[in-house]
Amino acid sequence: MRFDTLASVATLIVSASAHSTFQQLWINGVDAGSSCLRTAANNNPIGTSGGDLACNVHSRSPNVCTIKPGDKVTVEMHQQPGQRSCANEGIGGNHFGPVLVYMASVSDATTADARSAGWFKVSELGLVSRNPQYFGSQVLNDNCGHYTFTVPDIAPGNYLIRAEVIALHVASGSGGAQHYPACFQVNVAGSGTARPPTVRFPGAYSNSDPGILINIYQSLSTYRVPGPTPYGYVAPTIANTAYPRTPTWNTALQPAAVPMTTPAPGATGIAGGA
Repeated sequence: MRFDTLASVATLIVSASAHSTFQQLWINGVDAGSSCLRTAANNNPIGTSGGDLACNVHSRSPNVCTIKPGDKVTVEMHQQPGQRSCANEGIGGNHFGPVLVYMASVSDATTADARSAGWFKVSELGLVSRNPQYFGSQVLNDNCGHYTFTVPDIAPGNYLIRAEVIALHVASGSGGAQHYPACFQVNVAGSGTARPPTVRFPGAYSNSDPGILINIYQSLSTYRVPGPTPYGYVAPTIANTAYPRTPTWNTALQPAAVPMTTPAPGATGIAGGA
């Protein structure tokens, strides 16, 4: 299916109500809520070369969530502060584009400057189907704003997790891509030794990158996700058939409350992942 017929409409429908932020975290199905979130000041996007591209304009948290290699960590996105309802899309307004997750090793997650941190990508979901065209952000929406990744086997210590959606609905002109990043403060336990190569934000992306300067309303046979190759993860190939819309996250168990207490290390909770 071609999206060409929607292009002129999509370029006009760019409202603040469609903006969004990552707000909650889950660890092995345990709801950590916003306990270790660096809370974004608002739900507005950041430009590709914006000085706050690393973690958005944010406040720091006094808390650090504990994770370990092999854990299933889920980031959760919603349009308005404190929102958790599955009645609304995680990111609306036809904000189609990839979902990406990075990590950065830091000496103290509660005080680290995200702009000077070195980031490595651990997961991504770009164009998942070309027939019809379907992006990672749409899969995220199918799953009530949830996206799950596996913590790679990395050296222990404090880290920041950076979750991001890049909305491409008006990206056919330079500077049109909209970035929606947010960060969580964690400590990685275990005995890993890997320290993957890193990039900086801003700097990792360019306004001319093929995955950032792109008309997604044309028929796409491929899509290059911006940034480095993920460490310890191989993204799925682009399907030639329709991507399944059935949620893999258990939306029936979606809570309304937002915990502000970090879960006990090693706790397990509901099954699910996106």
